[in-house]
Amino acid sequence: MERLPTLDILAAATDTVIRSGMHFRTPMLKEAQDMFGLKDDIHLYLKLENMQNTGSFKIRGIANQLANLPPSIGTKENKLISMSAGNYGKSFAYATEKHGLAGVILMPVSAPDNRATVIESYGVKVERYPTAQLQSKIDEYVKSEGMFFCHSFDDPYLIHGHSSLGFEILEDCPDPDVVVICCGGGGLLAGTAAAIRLSGNTKCRIYGVEPEGAASMYKSFKEGKAVGLPTASSVASGLAPPYAGKLAYHYCKNYIDDIILVSDEEILRTMLRLYSRGLVVEASGCAAFTALFERKIPNGFGKKIVIVVTGGNVTAEEMYQHKINIKG
Repeated sequence: MERLPTLDILAAATDTVIRSGMHFRTPMLKEAQDMFGLKDDIHLYLKLENMQNTGSFKIRGIANQLANLPPSIGTKENKLISMSAGNYGKSFAYATEKHGLAGVILMPVSAPDNRATVIESYGVKVERYPTAQLQSKIDEYVKSEGMFFCHSFDDPYLIHGHSSLGFEILEDCPDPDVVVICCGGGGLLAGTAAAIRLSGNTKCRIYGVEPEGAASMYKSFKEGKAVGLPTASSVASGLAPPYAGKLAYHYCKNYIDDIILVSDEEILRTMLRLYSRGLVVEASGCAAFTALFERKIPNGFGKKIVIVVTGGNVTAEEMYQHKINIKG
C-alpha cells in the first residue's frame, strides 16, 4: 500500500490548486445554527463548496491531477478517460478544455441526461453504461486505444488536491471539534481528513457520510479492506460509485473516526430544508448536513461542527420533482 502523505506533500498540492486559476476560495458560513432552528449549544459552520467553480468541490482534485500528468499526455491525440455520475465529469471537461486535452467520460445509465449534456458542451465525449460495467469498459479503452485513466476518486494527486479544502476549513475555523464530509469513493474525505490530521488536529472528530443504498466505504470499514458495491443506488448518484477507492480507504482508516449512513428520504428532506434557507444543494451535496439534521453525529452537541456542503448542480425541475417525491 502506498505511504501516507506528508504535510509538505499536501501543502505543495494545495499550492498547485491555487495557482491553477481554476478553483475559488469558497466561503464559510459561521454560527449558522439559528438559520436552521438548531439548538443554541451547537456552533455550526458551513463550508459552501456548492459555490465552487463548476458547482462542486471536484475541481480541486482535478487541478492537481492534470498538473501531474505524465509527459506523454500533452496533445489532443492522447485522450484521457474517466468515469463520473456528473460532477467529476463536469470539472474534468472544464479542466481538459483549459489544458487543451481530449477526454472521454463514461457515465452510469442512471445519471441524469442533463449532466451528460453539460459535459459534452465542453467537447468531451460521453458514453453510458451500467454502473457495474464502468471500470471494465475503462480498462478496455486503456488497453485497446492507449487512453490514460484519470481516476475520479482514487488517484493520489486527486486526493492531495482535495486536501486544499481541509486547509481552508482550518483557516476559517482553526479548532473544529467535528468535521462532517460526504463520501462516495472517498477521495474528498481522504484528502480533507489528511490535511486536518497532519496539521495537528488530532482531537477533532472526522466523519464520512454515505447513503444507505451506496455504503461502499461503510462496508469497507466493516470488512477491513476496500470493497465493491456494483448494485449501489441512491438519489445521491454522485455518492454511488461501484466501489470504494483502495487508496482512499487507506487514508480514511488512518484519518477519520467513522462512517455514518443516511437514507434517501432523509437526504431529500435535508435538500428541501436547505433550499428553504436559500441554499441550492444537490442530493449528493446534502449528505453531511443530513447526518446533522437527523441527529446521527455521535456526541455532536455543544461542539464546533463544520459541515461540508459539497455541490449545487441541481436543476429547478429536479428540485421540484424531489419536492413532489418527498411529499408523496
